Amino acid sequence: MSISPFFLELRSSYQSEMDDLTFDSEGRDVLRQRLTQKRKELGFLLQMIELNPEMVAVIFHQGFQFKKPSVLEHLLALEPDEFPEWESLTDAVHLAPWSQELAQQILKEPMGAWFMTVAAGLEYMYSRPNAASTVAHEEEDDKDEDADEGMADDDVGRSVLDSDADASSGAREREEAGAEWMAEQGFDRKD
Repeated sequence: MSISPFFLELRSSYQSEMDDLTFDSEGRDVLRQRLTQKRKELGFLLQMIELNPEMVAVIFHQGFQFKKPSVLEHLLALEPDEFPEWESLTDAVHLAPWSQELAQQILKEPMGAWFMTVAAGLEYMYSRPNAASTVAHEEEDDKDEDADEGMADDDVGRSVLDSDADASSGAREREEAGAEWMAEQGFDRKD
Protein backbone atom coordinates (compact mmCIF):
# COMPACT_ATOMS: atom_id res chain seq x y z
CA MET A 1 0.00 0.00 0.00
CA SER A 2 1.33 3.41 -0.96
CA ILE A 3 0.47 6.53 1.04
CA SER A 4 0.77 10.03 -0.39
CA PRO A 5 2.83 12.68 1.43
CA PHE A 6 -0.45 14.46 2.24
CA PHE A 7 -1.84 11.50 4.19
CA LEU A 8 1.53 10.62 5.70
CA GLU A 9 1.74 14.09 7.22
CA LEU A 10 -1.84 14.07 8.49
CA ARG A 11 -1.57 10.52 9.86
CA SER A 12 0.79 11.49 12.69
CA SER A 13 -1.27 14.59 13.52
CA TYR A 14 -4.46 12.52 13.61
CA GLN A 15 -2.78 9.94 15.84
CA SER A 16 -1.62 12.70 18.18
CA GLU A 17 -5.10 14.22 18.30
CA MET A 18 -6.57 10.81 19.18
CA ASP A 19 -3.90 10.28 21.85
CA ASP A 20 -4.66 13.69 23.37
CA LEU A 21 -8.37 12.89 23.53
CA THR A 22 -7.99 9.39 24.95
CA PHE A 23 -6.65 9.92 28.47
CA ASP A 24 -7.02 12.62 31.10
CA SER A 25 -4.19 13.85 33.34
CA GLU A 26 -4.79 10.96 35.74
CA GLY A 27 -4.54 8.33 33.01
CA ARG A 28 -8.26 7.54 32.83
CA ASP A 29 -9.76 6.71 29.44
CA VAL A 30 -12.05 9.64 28.60
CA LEU A 31 -12.18 9.26 24.84
CA ARG A 32 -15.95 8.70 24.63
CA GLN A 33 -16.75 11.79 26.71
CA ARG A 34 -14.29 14.02 24.84
CA LEU A 35 -15.53 12.88 21.43
CA THR A 36 -19.11 13.55 22.51
CA GLN A 37 -18.09 17.07 23.55
CA LYS A 38 -16.20 17.67 20.29
CA ARG A 39 -19.21 16.53 18.26
CA LYS A 40 -21.33 19.11 20.07
CA GLU A 41 -18.84 21.80 18.97
CA LEU A 42 -19.24 21.04 15.26
CA GLY A 43 -20.34 24.60 14.45
CA PHE A 44 -17.00 25.92 15.69
CA LEU A 45 -14.98 23.06 14.19
CA LEU A 46 -16.33 23.74 10.69
CA GLN A 47 -13.91 26.68 10.51
CA MET A 48 -11.01 24.24 10.71
CA ILE A 49 -11.93 21.63 8.09
CA GLU A 50 -9.61 23.02 5.43
CA LEU A 51 -6.59 24.06 7.50
CA ASN A 52 -6.63 21.37 10.19
CA PRO A 53 -8.80 18.51 8.95
CA GLU A 54 -7.15 16.02 11.30
CA MET A 55 -8.41 17.96 14.33
CA VAL A 56 -11.99 17.81 13.07
CA ALA A 57 -11.89 14.31 11.55
CA VAL A 58 -11.69 12.74 15.00
CA ILE A 59 -15.42 13.41 15.44
CA PHE A 60 -15.97 10.54 12.98
CA HIS A 61 -13.89 8.08 15.02
CA GLN A 62 -15.62 4.71 14.59
CA GLY A 63 -18.27 6.39 12.45
CA PHE A 64 -17.21 4.79 9.17
CA GLN A 65 -17.63 1.22 7.98
CA PHE A 66 -15.17 0.35 5.24
CA LYS A 67 -16.79 -2.04 2.79
CA LYS A 68 -14.11 -1.90 0.06
CA PRO A 69 -10.64 -1.52 1.56
CA SER A 70 -9.00 -1.47 -1.87
CA VAL A 71 -10.83 1.78 -2.68
CA LEU A 72 -9.52 3.36 0.53
CA GLU A 73 -6.01 2.11 -0.11
CA HIS A 74 -6.14 3.74 -3.54
CA LEU A 75 -7.45 6.96 -1.97
CA LEU A 76 -4.52 7.07 0.46
CA ALA A 77 -2.09 7.13 -2.47
CA LEU A 78 -3.68 10.29 -3.90
CA GLU A 79 -2.86 13.95 -3.36
CA PRO A 80 -5.78 16.28 -2.42
CA ASP A 81 -6.25 17.59 -5.95
CA GLU A 82 -6.68 14.01 -7.19
CA PHE A 83 -9.41 12.98 -4.71
CA PRO A 84 -12.56 11.42 -6.13
CA GLU A 85 -15.90 13.02 -5.34
CA TRP A 86 -17.26 12.01 -1.92
CA GLU A 87 -20.40 10.64 -3.55
CA SER A 88 -18.30 8.16 -5.54
CA LEU A 89 -17.06 6.62 -2.27
CA THR A 90 -20.50 5.75 -0.88
CA ASP A 91 -20.24 2.10 -1.98
CA ALA A 92 -16.87 1.76 -0.24
CA VAL A 93 -17.53 3.86 2.86
CA HIS A 94 -20.72 3.65 4.87
CA LEU A 95 -21.54 6.06 7.66
CA ALA A 96 -22.72 4.71 10.98
CA PRO A 97 -26.26 5.92 11.75
CA TRP A 98 -25.07 8.30 14.50
CA SER A 99 -22.57 10.00 12.18
CA GLN A 100 -24.96 10.72 9.29
CA GLU A 101 -26.29 13.94 10.81
CA LEU A 102 -22.74 15.23 11.35
CA ALA A 103 -21.89 14.39 7.74
CA GLN A 104 -24.97 16.21 6.44
CA GLN A 105 -23.92 19.37 8.28
CA ILE A 106 -20.37 19.14 6.97
CA LEU A 107 -21.44 18.43 3.39
CA LYS A 108 -23.26 21.79 3.34
CA GLU A 109 -19.88 23.52 3.63
CA PRO A 110 -17.87 24.50 0.52
CA MET A 111 -15.03 22.10 1.46
CA GLY A 112 -17.35 19.56 3.09
CA ALA A 113 -17.09 16.78 0.49
CA TRP A 114 -13.31 17.15 0.37
CA PHE A 115 -13.18 16.98 4.17
CA MET A 116 -15.32 13.85 4.32
CA THR A 117 -12.91 12.16 1.92
CA VAL A 118 -9.96 13.16 4.11
CA ALA A 119 -11.75 12.06 7.29
CA ALA A 120 -12.51 8.64 5.80
CA GLY A 121 -8.88 8.21 4.76
CA LEU A 122 -7.56 9.20 8.18
CA GLU A 123 -9.96 6.94 10.05
CA TYR A 124 -9.17 4.07 7.69
CA MET A 125 -5.44 4.44 8.45
CA TYR A 126 -6.13 4.78 12.18
CA SER A 127 -8.34 1.69 12.24
CA ARG A 128 -5.67 -0.32 10.43
CA PRO A 129 -2.44 0.67 12.18
CA ASN A 130 -0.56 -2.37 10.90
CA ALA A 131 -1.11 -1.37 7.30
CA ALA A 132 0.06 2.18 7.94
CA SER A 133 3.09 1.06 9.94
CA THR A 134 3.98 -1.44 7.22
CA VAL A 135 4.07 1.40 4.72
CA ALA A 136 6.21 3.52 7.03
CA HIS A 137 8.64 0.63 7.50
CA GLU A 138 8.76 -0.01 3.75
CA GLU A 139 9.60 3.65 3.13
CA GLU A 140 12.27 3.63 5.83
CA ASP A 141 13.66 0.42 4.35
CA ASP A 142 13.88 2.06 0.92
CA LYS A 143 15.76 5.03 2.37
CA ASP A 144 18.12 2.86 4.40
CA GLU A 145 18.59 0.14 1.81
CA ASP A 146 22.09 1.27 0.84
CA ALA A 147 23.17 1.53 4.47
CA ASP A 148 21.85 -1.92 5.33
CA GLU A 149 23.42 -3.72 2.37
CA GLY A 150 26.73 -4.08 4.21
CA MET A 151 25.19 -5.19 7.53
CA ALA A 152 25.07 -8.77 8.66
CA ASP A 153 21.67 -10.14 9.73
CA ASP A 154 22.72 -9.91 13.37
CA ASP A 155 23.66 -6.24 12.90
CA VAL A 156 20.26 -5.50 11.37
CA GLY A 157 18.53 -7.14 14.34
CA ARG A 158 20.64 -5.07 16.74
CA SER A 159 19.76 -1.93 14.75
CA VAL A 160 16.03 -2.63 15.13
CA LEU A 161 16.42 -3.25 18.86
CA ASP A 162 18.42 -0.01 19.21
CA SER A 163 15.71 1.99 17.42
CA ASP A 164 13.03 0.45 19.68
CA ALA A 165 15.09 1.40 22.72
CA ASP A 166 15.52 4.94 21.37
CA ALA A 167 11.76 5.25 20.82
CA SER A 168 11.05 3.96 24.34
CA SER A 169 13.63 6.33 25.82
CA GLY A 170 12.12 9.25 23.89
CA ALA A 171 8.65 8.41 25.19
CA ARG A 172 9.96 8.32 28.77
CA GLU A 173 11.69 11.67 28.29
CA ARG A 174 8.48 13.23 26.92
CA GLU A 175 6.48 11.81 29.81
CA GLU A 176 8.99 13.14 32.36
CA ALA A 177 9.03 16.56 30.68
CA GLY A 178 5.22 16.61 30.73
CA ALA A 179 5.15 15.66 34.42
CA GLU A 180 7.70 18.39 35.16
CA TRP A 181 5.63 20.98 33.30
CA MET A 182 2.46 19.91 35.14
CA ALA A 183 4.30 20.23 38.47
CA GLU A 184 5.45 23.73 37.49
CA GLN A 185 1.81 24.60 36.82
CA GLY A 186 0.88 23.59 40.36
CA PHE A 187 -0.39 20.06 39.78
CA ASP A 188 0.68 17.19 42.01
CA ARG A 189 2.96 14.61 40.43
CA LYS A 190 1.32 11.25 39.89
CA ASP A 191 3.39 8.34 41.17
